[in-house]
Amino acid sequence: MTENNLEATNPDEEVSNRADLRRQRWIVAGIIAGIVILLVGIVVAVIFLAKSPAATANVRDIFIIFMALESLIVGVALVVLIIQLASLINLLQNEVRPILKSTSETINTLRGTTAFLSENLVEPVIKLNSYLAGLKKVLDLLGLIRK
Repeated sequence: MTENNLEATNPDEEVSNRADLRRQRWIVAGIIAGIVILLVGIVVAVIFLAKSPAATANVRDIFIIFMALESLIVGVALVVLIIQLASLINLLQNEVRPILKSTSETINTLRGTTAFLSENLVEPVIKLNSYLAGLKKVLDLLGLIRK
């Protein structure tokens, strides 16, 4: 950092930056600790289930029931998603498309209006101004108009 940058830093900002850095380190440490605890739990569960076949069968059955419930929930969520998608498509076709058509018609009307105004108003005014400027210059050269 240059000297100007060091002078411009605010002490409150430095304290805030250090606190943010500490907070981020605690979050990362917590995530790592959670992953380690999860892995240890999985290893302990595998060892426990390998020693007891009856408990393994029970856990397997409970796991299958949970997976079936999860599949049911995911299926319902997909049905709701498909209904929402159909609603969105309906909205786009029946409400947004007419608005776009109307906007396009308005733009075409404005294009025609600007072309009409350009041809019938702006061009004659510009020609008149150029003729008057030329006439003024001629009168200046002849000495009939004094500044």
